Amino acid sequence: MSVDLLQGYLLISVVIFAIGCAGLLVRRSPLVVLMCIELMWNAANLAFIAFARQWNNLDGHVAAFLVMTVAAAEIAIGLAIIVLLFRKREAVDVDDAHSLSG
Repeated sequence: MSVDLLQGYLLISVVIFAIGCAGLLVRRSPLVVLMCIELMWNAANLAFIAFARQWNNLDGHVAAFLVMTVAAAEIAIGLAIIVLLFRKREAVDVDDAHSLSG
């Protein structure tokens, strides 16, 4: 893989990560926040795979697989918390998480 192609992949990764960060800071819906976190995870995966391909090494692929595993667990737990919040209150907002304390 040429350096120009690697820079292209990293540029796309940075753009996706920036979109995820902006969405995380701006939006208040828990579902949108989880989707923005997933965008950030996927941007990191793209960078891992690009570097692994550049150096002909499988370590980046393994790291991306582990990141996907952690992201799946995060989404499962996050959705469970969102459902719990929605059952307690009809409107779900990120700031309503303090109501789960009992």
